[in-house]
Amino acid sequence: MAMSKILKFVKYAFKNHPIITNSLVYGTLFVGAEFSQQTVSKKVLAETPAPYDTPTISRYALYGTTMQGPFLTVWYRWLDRKFVGTSAKIVVQKLLLDQFLMTPQILIVFYVAMSIMERKKDIFEECREKIIPTFKTSCMFWLPAQSINFMLIPPPFRVVYVGTCSFAWVNILCWLKRQEY
Repeated sequence: MAMSKILKFVKYAFKNHPIITNSLVYGTLFVGAEFSQQTVSKKVLAETPAPYDTPTISRYALYGTTMQGPFLTVWYRWLDRKFVGTSAKIVVQKLLLDQFLMTPQILIVFYVAMSIMERKKDIFEECREKIIPTFKTSCMFWLPAQSINFMLIPPPFRVVYVGTCSFAWVNILCWLKRQEY
């Protein structure tokens, strides 16, 4: 009985409050990814365990909830209205727009927003250094993931699906962000 009430509430929230609901889900997944990344790097693989970097986790929470979640909700809503269906032609159009129009912008906003929150002097430096390798990695990860998204996932659950994939992707992104180029 309790599970059916929860499912009803979840359906209601996604239908009636998609931006808020997707923002909370996406923010939670973003935090979960950074937390798991830190668990591996600071607890599991570290010779001497280190404490969690809570300011970094907080930045990921802020970014994922206030920027990525709302943005993706609006983006996928527009994309689904503009390109209706799951035919090969429609899926390819969505993939190309998503990966080659939107992804570079998302990555730029990510690196610049994180640099601002980290109070770096040159807020574009990290973006300049890492945008190309990050974009290449993004193509290898997201093109197959988005193929599944656009062919199989119902529109109300697209941001949740992308958020779930993002759990893996943000771990990759965290790793890429920590690399020196």
